[in-house]
Amino acid sequence: QVRLEESGGGSVQAGSSLRLSCRASGYGYRCMAWFRQAPGKEREAVAAICDSPFYADSAKGRFTITQDNSKKLMYLQMNRLKPADTAMYYCAAGYADRVLEAGQYNSWGRGTQVTVSS
Repeated sequence: QVRLEESGGGSVQAGSSLRLSCRASGYGYRCMAWFRQAPGKEREAVAAICDSPFYADSAKGRFTITQDNSKKLMYLQMNRLKPADTAMYYCAAGYADRVLEAGQYNSWGRGTQVTVSS
């Protein structure tokens, strides 16, 4: 089992930037990913990284996912944030084939809140 801990969320104004971090402890994953869930909405993919990065359409051009060489730290640099980006952001890890599907991941963090005001 992998333990995941997110950090870096906060309340910002539209157009601002935030960097989320996820620290993994343990082993047993090939891919890591960021998902988000807004109140009343389903959890949706933001980005994933295995050997390469993958992005949901909502993240392309604004967000960048990276991972350190140890693959224990993952980051999500979020630029030009919009109110629509407001959500709880979750880190996930697993042996995913379809890397932007939540069901492909078996380890999840507790989330970090991102709130973007207009």
